[in-house]
Amino acid sequence: MIKSILAAAALAAVSTVAVAQTAPAQSHAGHAAAPAAAAKPTINSSIKDLLAYPATAAILEKHLPGVSQHPALPQFQDMTLADVAPLSGGAISATVITAIDADIKALPAG
Repeated sequence: MIKSILAAAALAAVSTVAVAQTAPAQSHAGHAAAPAAAAKPTINSSIKDLLAYPATAAILEKHLPGVSQHPALPQFQDMTLADVAPLSGGAISATVITAIDADIKALPAG
């Protein structure tokens, strides 16, 4: 069921979300700024960022089995869970988001 819901969300995302590409940040000397150290993602991070961090990826898989292998992942990976929720037909509910958030907050710092 989650697969069909996420597929519908992905289709909606593709039709409504434009992808903007930006140049790397420039320092005052004209050099590309160094990326910030990778911080632990939060509930407000993109799905891609949540999946990139092993501990939060495990949390997503716990609450949304199969999400990391979903064939439409490229279409919704830049969205947050809150962005996808209204498109999920209730599969990604406020209760699920709250549970994911609690699990993320329970992770050790760092």
